[in-house]
Amino acid sequence: MARMTAARAAVEILKREGVTHAFGVPGAAINPFYAALQAAGGISHTLARHVEGASHMAEGYTRTHPGNIGVCVGTSGPAGTDMITGLYSATGDSIPILCITGQAPTAVIHKEDFQAVDIASIARPVTKMATTVLEAAQVPGVLQQAFHLMRSGRPGPVLVDLPVDVQQTEIEFDPETYAPLPVYKPAATRAQIEKALTLLNASHRPLIVAGGGIINADATELLVEFAELTGVPVVPTLMGWGALPDDHDLNAGMVGLQTSHRYGNATFLESDFVLGIGNRWANRHTGRLDVYTAGRTFVHVDIEPTQIGRIFAPDYGIASDAKAALELFVAVARELKEAGGLPDRSEWAAATQERRARLQRRTHFDNIPIKPQRVYEEMNKAFGPETRYVTTIGLSQIAGAQLLHVHRPRHWINCGQAGPLGWTIPAALGVAVADPEASVVALSGDYDFQFMIEELAVGAQHRIPYVHVLVNNSYLGLIRQAQRAFDIDFQVNLEFENLGSPELGAYGVDHVKVAEGLGCKAIRVTDPAELATAFEQAKKLAAQHRVPVVVEAILERVTNISMSTTNDIGNVVEFEEIATEPGHAPTSIRTLRI
Repeated sequence: MARMTAARAAVEILKREGVTHAFGVPGAAINPFYAALQAAGGISHTLARHVEGASHMAEGYTRTHPGNIGVCVGTSGPAGTDMITGLYSATGDSIPILCITGQAPTAVIHKEDFQAVDIASIARPVTKMATTVLEAAQVPGVLQQAFHLMRSGRPGPVLVDLPVDVQQTEIEFDPETYAPLPVYKPAATRAQIEKALTLLNASHRPLIVAGGGIINADATELLVEFAELTGVPVVPTLMGWGALPDDHDLNAGMVGLQTSHRYGNATFLESDFVLGIGNRWANRHTGRLDVYTAGRTFVHVDIEPTQIGRIFAPDYGIASDAKAALELFVAVARELKEAGGLPDRSEWAAATQERRARLQRRTHFDNIPIKPQRVYEEMNKAFGPETRYVTTIGLSQIAGAQLLHVHRPRHWINCGQAGPLGWTIPAALGVAVADPEASVVALSGDYDFQFMIEELAVGAQHRIPYVHVLVNNSYLGLIRQAQRAFDIDFQVNLEFENLGSPELGAYGVDHVKVAEGLGCKAIRVTDPAELATAFEQAKKLAAQHRVPVVVEAILERVTNISMSTTNDIGNVVEFEEIATEPGHAPTSIRTLRI
């Protein structure tokens, strides 16, 4: 039998589980693992500037391609606690990442040793498994189980904590005979699918709600085929955006309180049947459940059995992997179509597109300072369907989801459930590492950008190019807008007179200087007419220098973005002007119809 340290065995298992890249920060308690990582070869590594950043890089890496599992590595104590936000973010969006932490020696873990913390207990609520391995011989089995759990059922993250003495202990392990455990995914039965289709066929105005589970299952082609077979319009959720192209004739638009379209909400309120696949009825999508569910029959398909009925009781539930369910949906629908058993949905589908043409938001403004809507209009012109957008939370993300266009799965990479500020920069770096030839475009407000701005140096050091669109109003815009309900504007102002950059006026932080100081390129735009040129220049600079390039748009200080103030998808307030002529929304998917 081959003998090697448990740390070396861990690295060999990572390679045989398909890992080719890791993100992390070394430290004393994880150095044996790093020594094994260097000695074994085969896994490249990106050194983060912050360990939370490493966890978000791993998330971006996983979200980019089917089958990817991002790995983040840190030492004991605060490294693990720093990565808790990344684990929470990953578990909320069903994203498998593996977090490996070092730990104090087993003999002193309970003695309040330096940087010894029970990270497994801290991480357990936000992972599928979190464990401190106390016996070196268990390391292979624990890691084998970790990958099995990450891939089985509802995907999610795992934390494996390795005491430094465990890492250094020699064990018997033969990597040549190692094999991953079979992955378990529940699958729908034909009888279940037939019943669901019977309910669908009895309806007059059905919709499919396509969740992120369809993208996680790599089942978007099946979704499109099923929608086209049945003629049923599709509502993508925020996490399912890109499951079918925005310009598809069966795309009915997004629904919700914030990241939604006027026409999407209007169509949903006209529907009488909803088939949800791989979605979790998130509260920002549904709003008030009495409004959302009234007069509609619901069928819910989800990989996690306990997710069915969690938010509200559907009329029928199916525990199944989205791909397994859609394979059967397609097969049974094809049989029904050949037998003339599918209703004609063309009139209903045409009505959804009529709403798309009539109910639009205005994007074309020439105001200085720039109105944010104009930024997204110019982004639509500058960045094509191959663009992978990356963003997290804030008015920038909400407006982006309302106004940008996404045509492919995994091209809207968004932290949907947790929404931590600072996520965007490291996640974009992870995406760019996973797809080095891609056009990666990140989108941030100024506060999200400032939270983990140091990670830009990672892009400069490792030559990871992408374009970062920074919309700067020097405000906590989403919180300011929420504070309107309390008649306050309190502790959300970020403006100040920057002594080193008086030309900024009250906009405070000089992001251009900071980005350049971190080794990147940056462009500031104050006139909307200059946005197109800036985006083209940014793409060229990123390609030439292979570093992140920031395009900062100086916005008007206050813009209220469309959203509901009553938790009701039927009552979304349009604070700004809506489109009343085609020139108001020149990049809309459908030409405005008056």
